[in-house]
Amino acid sequence: EVQLVQSGGGLVQAGGSLRLSCAASGFTFDDYAIGWFRQAPGKEREGVSCISSSDGSTYYADSVKGRFTISRDNAENTLYLQMDNLKPDDTAVYYCAKYKTRYYTDTSDDTKDYDSWGQGTQVTVSS
Repeated sequence: EVQLVQSGGGLVQAGGSLRLSCAASGFTFDDYAIGWFRQAPGKEREGVSCISSSDGSTYYADSVKGRFTISRDNAENTLYLQMDNLKPDDTAVYYCAKYKTRYYTDTSDDTKDYDSWGQGTQVTVSS
């Protein structure tokens, strides 16, 4: 059974930092692209960042470029999202997700391309 268990998140002031983690099990972690998404109240879920299965190619939404860093530790089957210089607009529930196809060597920010999701973790940035 595929499981994605998230940790991290919380409340931080604007300009602060947080790190999210996503521990994966039930599949060959390094064979799959993995992504981070977020959903703010009243808004659709959007892609934040993702990392490919092969060469570590990454994608970042324009809104987080230069502030967020995605990484993966294939030995520990864990995905990370380092979030620096946080802004109130970053407030949302954050989700990690596994890409639907094995050995996908590109990146995708489309929620329809992901078939397994973490439980979500709240990130709140105060002004």
